[in-house]
Amino acid sequence: MSSLRPFCLTAWLAAPAAAVLLSLLPAPQSQAQTPAMQATPAPAQSADPAPASPSQTAVAATSPEQRGITARAIDKVKQAAKSASDIFNRVPCQPPKGGSKAMGSLPHVAGKLVAGLPVVIVAFGSSSTQGFGASSPEFNYPNRLAAQLRRHYPTADISVINAGVGGEDAPEMMKRLQTQVIDMHPDLVIWQVGTNAVLRNLDPGETAKMVEDGISRIQAAGGADIVLVDPQYSPAVNQRAESAGKMVKLLSKVAELRHVGIFPRFEVMRDWHEKQAIPVEGFVIADGLHMNDWGYACFAQLLGDDIIRSVGQIKLGVNVPADVRTYRPM
Repeated sequence: MSSLRPFCLTAWLAAPAAAVLLSLLPAPQSQAQTPAMQATPAPAQSADPAPASPSQTAVAATSPEQRGITARAIDKVKQAAKSASDIFNRVPCQPPKGGSKAMGSLPHVAGKLVAGLPVVIVAFGSSSTQGFGASSPEFNYPNRLAAQLRRHYPTADISVINAGVGGEDAPEMMKRLQTQVIDMHPDLVIWQVGTNAVLRNLDPGETAKMVEDGISRIQAAGGADIVLVDPQYSPAVNQRAESAGKMVKLLSKVAELRHVGIFPRFEVMRDWHEKQAIPVEGFVIADGLHMNDWGYACFAQLLGDDIIRSVGQIKLGVNVPADVRTYRPM
């Protein structure tokens, strides 16, 4: 699989952005309001002094403190751009060495793409859907996924709605399932769930039941395609290894029984560490739980590859019937 193309912030660094940065600085004080300038004697002037140019006036009116703020702001922007541009140059994004998991077909999405109709995707979940840990909203996984799908289907009208709320799990998500998922009339729902249930010591079985009920409601409302995303492999989750293992297995079972797709995030991230020898710090931030820019980018890339592959099966006519479609273990 090819590496994700680096995200470019060139447009962000253009003149309008510089103007915005400068507009945030405090307005320059006049000479009468500046104590330092009052205390400094004015140099002797000639009888007919030459008028100062606008640039000279701006420099004179800008204090060293203001120039320092401007320089720091510009340096911060440049550093963010550099970090974004070389994210996969540092560590390539590779699929699991043991093979990829078949997501199953996505007939609703494929049908819309073939017909040239708009495609609506709802990314439903908690903080790792919302994007906690990413250095910019552009680097969360829904935005990364949207960019990838639009590159692959350049003539399609694809919308990815971020319906992630930090700290939630199935009990809270079920309360907003109607308004933030079903009422959006999605063609695909990517439901990331289970991590906070593990961290809060909730019963994995109860979580699985709620997720299964949610899938039934989504399917009854309009037949949207559904892909579950299980917990992440990270130190905080691994401290509750028994509960995490049960959650991963139960969500896989729910996907199998309800004939929906699943992206095995836990196994994918474990492969990064155990088989690809990437340090955990290479894809998880200092809190030991949330992904960093690289983690979100590679997660989105691999998820997008699976979606594109699943849609391609239908367009090529090689998928199995919808009522028997399933997934294979990784």
